Amino acid sequence: MYTAHPDRYAEMPYRRTGRSGLNLPALSLGLWHNFGPDRPVETQRAILRRAFDLGVTHFDLANNYGPPPGSAESALGEALKADFAPYRDELVISTKAGYLMWPGPYGEWGSRKYLLSSLDQSLSRMGLEYVDIFYSHRPDPKTPLEETMGALHTAVQQGKALYVGVSNYSAEQTREAARILAELGTPLLIHQPRYSMLDRRPETGGLLDALDELQVGSIAYSPLEQGLLTGRYLNGIPEDSRAASDSPFLNSDAVTEELVGKLRALNEIAGSRGQSLAQLALAWVLRQGRVTSALVGASSPQQLEDSVAAIGNLDFDADELARIDKVVKG
Repeated sequence: MYTAHPDRYAEMPYRRTGRSGLNLPALSLGLWHNFGPDRPVETQRAILRRAFDLGVTHFDLANNYGPPPGSAESALGEALKADFAPYRDELVISTKAGYLMWPGPYGEWGSRKYLLSSLDQSLSRMGLEYVDIFYSHRPDPKTPLEETMGALHTAVQQGKALYVGVSNYSAEQTREAARILAELGTPLLIHQPRYSMLDRRPETGGLLDALDELQVGSIAYSPLEQGLLTGRYLNGIPEDSRAASDSPFLNSDAVTEELVGKLRALNEIAGSRGQSLAQLALAWVLRQGRVTSALVGASSPQQLEDSVAAIGNLDFDADELARIDKVVKG
């Protein structure tokens, strides 16, 4: 029987999400990869236990996480039943809907039918009565935004979600989503964008500015850029790496000599701060407090521990930030 560590809240910083009453840990655990039937169940449960013992109270999912789609939610459901039933009220569990889940015209995107059906399926897989955050995973170019946001509002009204969010929306789309939700009486809690030292679109596209203006929280996914910022690629492409596989998210063509040179330079900056490259990348995303939380994945408890150690140094001076910008931007 798992018993959570008594000092689990001693070290992890928690940040208020926008203008809500919800605090999120600086680092949240994403179940995008590494949770499904192709991974040992005990390893998955060990990662979840270690995360909670370290103060990582937020587990982030989506209906299509796996592979196969749905399996990450099922895996979490088993772990919740086995290990975390006494701790449900200490956990923030989020899920999303937007990508392809089943055949036919109602199995993806942003219709009311799809979103609410998907949420019911997600709750069933996880064995939950509600999720803490339910997201629209991507904007739907063919469905009125009023319908998509109306479905999120309905989920809250039905008691199946406590808060709602959006992911992969532009600054303009986010402003409009927030306006619609405000009129309905369900505030937009959070946005989940892709954001890292190597991918600055939330800055350059004005999204972070929009979130500041709207007082909406943010949680960055892929802050380690699919593993590029973990130090695994400092000497090229390892045979067992994601870039060497047939992953649709990272391929060998992306790992150029120029990129490897940048990674080595960033690694030197990390070393001067007493951090690994991954810790530097996570700390950079969390700098200045503009991002509420950063999502990390983990294939082992030890990898998770290395990521969480980033919270030991989240401050940057102007010179460090300038050196990082010079390396990344050239």
